[in-house]
Amino acid sequence: MSGSELHHRPRGVRRGAALTLVFASVLATAAATNSLPRSDEKSPALPLRAASSTVHGEDVARAAAEAMADGKSATEAAEEVVSRSGDRWGAVYDKSEYEEFEQGLDGRYTGVGLAARGAAGGLVEVTRVQPGAPADRAGIRAGDTVRTVDGASVAKRPVTEVMALLRGDSETKSARPGSAVVLGLERGGRHLTRTVRRAELTTESVTVATLAGGARLIKVESFTKGTGARVRDAVLDAPAKAGVLLDLRGNGGGLVSEAVKAASAFLDGGLVATYDINGDQRVLNADPGGDTTRPLVVLVDSGTMSAAELVTGALQDRGRSITVGARTFGKGSVQMPSKLPDGSVAELTVGHYRTPAGHGVDGRGITPDVQVSERAQERARTVLSGLGGNG
Repeated sequence: MSGSELHHRPRGVRRGAALTLVFASVLATAAATNSLPRSDEKSPALPLRAASSTVHGEDVARAAAEAMADGKSATEAAEEVVSRSGDRWGAVYDKSEYEEFEQGLDGRYTGVGLAARGAAGGLVEVTRVQPGAPADRAGIRAGDTVRTVDGASVAKRPVTEVMALLRGDSETKSARPGSAVVLGLERGGRHLTRTVRRAELTTESVTVATLAGGARLIKVESFTKGTGARVRDAVLDAPAKAGVLLDLRGNGGGLVSEAVKAASAFLDGGLVATYDINGDQRVLNADPGGDTTRPLVVLVDSGTMSAAELVTGALQDRGRSITVGARTFGKGSVQMPSKLPDGSVAELTVGHYRTPAGHGVDGRGITPDVQVSERAQERARTVLSGLGGNG
């Protein structure tokens, strides 16, 4: 499982009542920023699962207002209501936290500038260091193993948690630019210690590399603003008939509108997904004019979630790609934000989305066509070569 600081940010409703991920609340912020595609067209009659939350935004707002009238914390009252709702993805953010959340969707975040993945033995391996970022200036390299963060062992801890430690996230606050974090590393059998000061960074949501034989590797870290256009441009820039390996491993999601644009790079219109908002069924359609003939393999793992699963499911169900890797996370629910009287924001689950073939994703994930647990990229390149994509 791979991860990066931006989109893998474990976050709880305060006091740990429920767990959410910043970029797992993808559709919520898409709606908040008016970027959630809407349509008056009804989707096919599918047995969409009802929303899991039994509490509504007005209920949370009412509890917050009553708390304020009594001189109590509106945010804490809202958190209590959400925690009792049974909504797995429900969350409450104070004003500053939600502003940071929206900055992340703009491609900005506070961290040290590295990405990592789980390695053998429950260790965490650095996979990429952002050029010029604090981690780069501290001499941290791809291939380093992270053993400790601020003196605490991270062995056998999920990559998501380790990335949160690097960002400085806790249940009550996030670290600010300039704060320090001490990393214990291993490199070639040697133990190293590096003190890194966090900074406000911009993400490289899409990176492109040329594989042996001319195929393109397009790695999408998250679906922040502009990601869809960058994927489209990477496809257009690839040589004619060169295959594409679309790497969505560790992609925690992002803006659904950007995910639809990314899927559109490989489709000529048509259905990307259906979703429901309080039972009202709607559709997400691809833009016309995408490349429908170029060989395509999508690489996924257990860190592929939410909007990234939407892309995976669309390309798989439409017969546009072969999917390689491990079963995806299984986050296919729709959240909507409700602003509270004190400026904080509550997010509640209001529905779920399905792939073009009508498959539910939430709690199930997507099973790849070719399931592999090790050397997945190598296997994906073999599959791409078999499709004539010179992988």
